[in-house]
Amino acid sequence: MTQTRTRLERGRGALGPALALVHTGRAPTRAVLTTELGVTRATAGAVAAELEALGLIEVDARPLGSAGAQGRPSHRLAIAPRGPVALAAQVHADGFRAALVGLGGAIVATAPGRMTVPADPAHVLDAVVEAGAELLRETGRRCVGAGLAVPSAVAEPEGTALNPLHIAWPAGAPVREHFTRSLAAAGIRGADGEPLTGHAGNDINLAALAEHRHGAGRGAQHLLCVATGHRGVGGALVLDGRLHTGSAGLALEVGHLTVNPEGPPCHCGSRGCLDIEADPLAFLGTAGRDPGPESSLLQQARDLIRGDYAEPSVRAAAEQLIDRLGLGLAGLVNILNPDRIILGGLHRELLEADPERLRAVVAERSLWGRSGGVPILPCTLDHGSLVGAAELAWQPVLDDPLAALGAA
Repeated sequence: MTQTRTRLERGRGALGPALALVHTGRAPTRAVLTTELGVTRATAGAVAAELEALGLIEVDARPLGSAGAQGRPSHRLAIAPRGPVALAAQVHADGFRAALVGLGGAIVATAPGRMTVPADPAHVLDAVVEAGAELLRETGRRCVGAGLAVPSAVAEPEGTALNPLHIAWPAGAPVREHFTRSLAAAGIRGADGEPLTGHAGNDINLAALAEHRHGAGRGAQHLLCVATGHRGVGGALVLDGRLHTGSAGLALEVGHLTVNPEGPPCHCGSRGCLDIEADPLAFLGTAGRDPGPESSLLQQARDLIRGDYAEPSVRAAAEQLIDRLGLGLAGLVNILNPDRIILGGLHRELLEADPERLRAVVAERSLWGRSGGVPILPCTLDHGSLVGAAELAWQPVLDDPLAALGAA
């Protein structure tokens, strides 16, 4: 047995943690990897070499260090540019989007699909998977797994969509099962040659996970994410790097916080919930605009706030949504005491349009807001839910690269 292999056997348990460090950008060099793993330089080198042999990372032979610097300069670590990908998909009220996502959360290729989402989930999932299969054919990339983001709470471990309120699916639709069947029918197999088992999760939960690993949530210990996509409002909490999904995957249904007791009836049976007071449809209606067929509700709302914010009706609508959103965030701050809040979708646009107003509402209405303030930041990933869906597919590789890639 070679000395390198001996070091690798000692460090095999570090392969997953090492890959996760490179994946999240926390180990840009072999020296940092050595420190973060708490292993010897030789073991870190063997681990990095094995990850490179698996086609996951690249070790740059040109050391990173300036001339005259003390100590041995370290080698750079980077994601392999032609490495494997995860097939990620998102279904929303206006259709779907499929993508290939590599390590590091990088979107390699993407394909949107506009359609009225039918009541049978299998129909749209077949279309999603076919779009993903075409991307795989075009790029010739290996696929490590597949993840799906849906606008519904997803029960664990069954993988059923319990309350898809803004699409026509029946409650309890077995979306993970349908997704896995569609993958098999399309002939998509994993990097190890075996049929793929699809993963599924709530779209905002997955966006929060992606932001925590690759975006505005990096470094937060108690991260609260609130976002509105094409319809409705969702929320998620990441605690110490893990999604808090509750006992059955149903935690953080923040869209059903009441922020206007005299408001219109909500799908849940209450009135004036955040879900219908602070989403794109609410913004368009409050601004006196009728939604059109030319683009998604989210895009129409974004275009309106970006292009016509100076109009009194648009500014007034934005201020009303900011106040409603601020009330909801204040209640969540009192309950959860997060160390950071990130906002996505239209909420990101509202924050950027009038950050002081939103932060003032949260501070005035929350105990912890008044005592020191909670940072409120915009999400930075354009397709956070897709990247988060890919994270579900990448997780087995991050846990055990050798086993997941059939190299054990």
